[in-house]
Amino acid sequence: MALSTKLFQRSSSTAVFGARSMSWWRSVQPAPKDPILGVTEAFLADPSPNKVNVGVGAYRDDNGKPVVLECVREAERRVAGKLNMEYLPMGGSVKMVEETLKLAYGETSEFLKDKRIAAVQSLSGTGACRLFADFQKRFRPDSNIYIPVPTWANHHNIWRDAQVPQRTFHYYHPETKGLDFAGLIDDIKNAPSGSFFLLHACAHNPTGVDPSEEQWKEISYEIKGKGHFAFFDMAYQGFASGDPERDAKAIRIFLKDGHLIGISQSYAKNMGLYGQRVGCLSLLCEDEKQAVAVKSQLQQLARPMYSNPPVHGPLIVSTILGDPDLKNLWLREVKGMADRIIGMRTALRENLEKLGSPISWEHITNQIGMFCYSGMTPEQVDRLTNEFHIYLTRNGRISMAGVTTGNVGYLANAIHEVTKSA
Repeated sequence: MALSTKLFQRSSSTAVFGARSMSWWRSVQPAPKDPILGVTEAFLADPSPNKVNVGVGAYRDDNGKPVVLECVREAERRVAGKLNMEYLPMGGSVKMVEETLKLAYGETSEFLKDKRIAAVQSLSGTGACRLFADFQKRFRPDSNIYIPVPTWANHHNIWRDAQVPQRTFHYYHPETKGLDFAGLIDDIKNAPSGSFFLLHACAHNPTGVDPSEEQWKEISYEIKGKGHFAFFDMAYQGFASGDPERDAKAIRIFLKDGHLIGISQSYAKNMGLYGQRVGCLSLLCEDEKQAVAVKSQLQQLARPMYSNPPVHGPLIVSTILGDPDLKNLWLREVKGMADRIIGMRTALRENLEKLGSPISWEHITNQIGMFCYSGMTPEQVDRLTNEFHIYLTRNGRISMAGVTTGNVGYLANAIHEVTKSA
């Protein structure tokens, strides 16, 4: 073959390869903005001196500033310089996991003594949910996950990306701005036996609407009657009411009723360790042998995902919970955060009522936790942003952590203006 022909063929194949490589990512389109994170981006870009951000899902003090707890600073001081950089086991910090299980299951839980709980450290609550979703897909591939309407938006992403088929169940009642208990119970009864139900243990996100103790008992009874599996996302233990024991009431009810449950726990909110990503996934099993097998599978799922969890955050948590004085300090501080949120709920409601609002705002103080589901429409939220520079998600969810004594009057007046003709 002539040299010129070879050169032509080589250059042609190179051109084809180059064209192909240039087109590998041509079909990729920009992902839609996260509806929650996008609020903060818009807030930061607004030059108005009157702007208010009540969309952020992180605690702020009464000056609107981020908070690092004193117990966290003290724990950091104690561990500084004593930490090597070796890998943790795939299951994470044994000490942190032990202390975390005591919070959820109880200090003297029989399940801890019997070693019936399979538990691993996770990348905060999001990571715990994702590990469980993958576990569900691998070992119960034909089971649906029932998710409340509404819920934290990322729940849908997590189980979707794990390829678990999703269904929904009634939860929030827009007219009463409370729990749709009748609809919830009907959906539990009508779901195929052996379904999975995602439940918020306390401080339901985004509504702040929690079942009463008696309602939790009825929910437990109906779920057990249908042979469903209850998976609890507990992101706010201690942060909701100020009392970790009270906030774990739903879990304790299910345990007493004989359920084998799953729990996702996080220290983002209740210790302010947002960036440390400290969490735990636990599954209550029939016996110790089953717990060992389940934990091994959870670790195997984690191996190709992130291999080993981080070490610094869990060391802070285990130092706090493992020292009586530091734990008592944490309990006081988490109660202080919860009390500030509760106080801002009262202040916002009182300000709206003083303005003569024709709307009942009782739900603001009936709800609990970081978020208030205001009942405002997307159009009213748009007016809040466009006319008053107040930023929140379009479903009307207000982060009470962003409400302060300095802006509560301005916020109430703005809400009154956009809702008074409703």
